[in-house]
Amino acid sequence: MNTIDISAIILSLIGMVSGWLNWYLDRRKHRQEVKNLEAQAKAIEAETRQKYMDLAKMYVDEYTKNIVKPLESRVYELTQEVKDLKNELECVKKLACYSTGCHSRVSMLGAEKPDA
Repeated sequence: MNTIDISAIILSLIGMVSGWLNWYLDRRKHRQEVKNLEAQAKAIEAETRQKYMDLAKMYVDEYTKNIVKPLESRVYELTQEVKDLKNELECVKKLACYSTGCHSRVSMLGAEKPDA
């Protein structure tokens, strides 16, 4: 074997080892980069989820303030009106002239006055 053959063999071995070493180091570098990107993706996902939850809470608060509260107060008012009307109706039923065209009955029930 001459010097050129030995040099070629040594250079080819160095090339193979350096290629393998380069591949191994790049692989580690790429794996670390993938891990970093996955961590960033998880952080962005958590941030997005938090923003979504904040928006949902704000929506529920606005819905409660602008729709639920006024409806609750109106339902309470209507309930009180119904109770008052029931009480008035009970009073009318207790009147002696309930079955006739009594003026008190007519005014409470809002009916027209009977022809006399």
